[in-house]
Amino acid sequence: MLAKTLSFGLNGLNGYPVGVEVDAHNGLPAFDIVGLADTAVKESRERVRLAIKNSGFDYPLGKVVVNLAPADTKKEGSVFDLAIAVGILCVTEQLILSRAKNFVYLGELSLDGKLRKVKGILPALISAKQLGYTDIIIPCGNVSEAEYIEGLNIYTADSLRTVVELIEGKLALLPLPIKQWRPDLLIDSPFDIKYIKGQFFAKRALEIAVSGGHNMLMIGPPGSGKTMLAQAVPTIMPDLTFNEALEIAKINSVVGELDGFIFKRPFRSPHHTASLVSLTGGGTKVRPGEISMAHNGVLFLDELPEYTKSVLETLRQPLEDKKITVARAATTVTYPANFMLIASMNPCPCGFFGSQIRECNCSVFQIQKYLSKLSGPLLDRIDINIEVESLPYSQLSDEQESEKSSDIKIRVDAARKIQTERFKDEGIFCNAQMNNAHIKKYCKIDAKSKLLLENCFIKLKLTARAHNRILKVARTVADLAGVKDIMPNHIAEAIQYRSNDNFKV
Repeated sequence: MLAKTLSFGLNGLNGYPVGVEVDAHNGLPAFDIVGLADTAVKESRERVRLAIKNSGFDYPLGKVVVNLAPADTKKEGSVFDLAIAVGILCVTEQLILSRAKNFVYLGELSLDGKLRKVKGILPALISAKQLGYTDIIIPCGNVSEAEYIEGLNIYTADSLRTVVELIEGKLALLPLPIKQWRPDLLIDSPFDIKYIKGQFFAKRALEIAVSGGHNMLMIGPPGSGKTMLAQAVPTIMPDLTFNEALEIAKINSVVGELDGFIFKRPFRSPHHTASLVSLTGGGTKVRPGEISMAHNGVLFLDELPEYTKSVLETLRQPLEDKKITVARAATTVTYPANFMLIASMNPCPCGFFGSQIRECNCSVFQIQKYLSKLSGPLLDRIDINIEVESLPYSQLSDEQESEKSSDIKIRVDAARKIQTERFKDEGIFCNAQMNNAHIKKYCKIDAKSKLLLENCFIKLKLTARAHNRILKVARTVADLAGVKDIMPNHIAEAIQYRSNDNFKV
């Protein structure tokens, strides 16, 4: 007898239906799984066999063959356990096939028949919905991933026995109720910008960076507050939308780090010893890397020159394209990578080059070698770079509370609203994403602004690559001011955030 059940596999963030075909016939006892199954899938043989026996059902004595279709697509993970077990129960007539085939089955089985949480449930559910499948059974451990997905009848079960009773109609189990999603507004966040003493110039730069979606580099000595400033960025970013939260949750689900749904923007800060694969994604199963985990949020790279040069150079393409394509011999997977880059660094290995507080003890060669890790093409993708100075004691001891993140966020939201309206037909949503055509169209300046820009180029010896970045930042400054035209004062302020273009020994 032949029985067919349905499960879902994953290719990146996209799910695809996997037909589980089970055949049982007389012969020497055997259990074979075919259909390009990886080790985790093949090991399901013992999990399924013992789960069936320990749940009080009969396991067939003859030969059992399971085919996972399509046979030319590699299957990974333990998500097919439940579908295989239900198929065996159907083929041995312990379950009625006509009832069982109405469901999609997702879940890993333990040896005692319990259902365990699995990775990638959320993208599988979304893909199932898109393909017209409505009735899905998942483990109880995956409830938090599914309770915000509308248009599906999702049933949760804690064991194989519960699944069987549900299929037979013996268990009056209602579909999972749908919850209303709303973003975390980060009220009273420990990283609120009000807790940062002084650094008014850096705070203004952060406000501009977030308003226009600009990448930002901070250069300053140790202890100047660079990390605190970076941690405050999510508190002034626009509220997360449900679609953005869904994209983030899908990535976290695939990685297995989704513990409840997403309510706030991610903040990822990988250590400078992070490998190329951990940052970009890859491995034998081509999982997302840190740049994808930071999607719709912030990627903070502290001590930027300490990262290997090969790792830094891999950032160039995702910073431009807002996605990363990981190609391997067996598969090619594309993950989203629309993040805001916030980087920080010391001006030299000891950290005190140019400091007014402590003397630098680095040689010229050491400083040049330290700074040489940052290539021009990488710096081309960073619109704002500033110096962050150490604070005097008078500012550190000042008890007066500075401006709150919520106050800054109001201005950020207003500027983003202007950009949304401006770019509604352009396929972009913020100033940082403007190309040359957009800059020519939306960053027109008058004669005074042109003269100011020309004089600054000559006096400050700015490079040609700084031109478009200054105009984009000036456009954001104008948006924050609520004016249509870029004025000379907007250009002047934007130039201040290019002070490190020619950072030299």
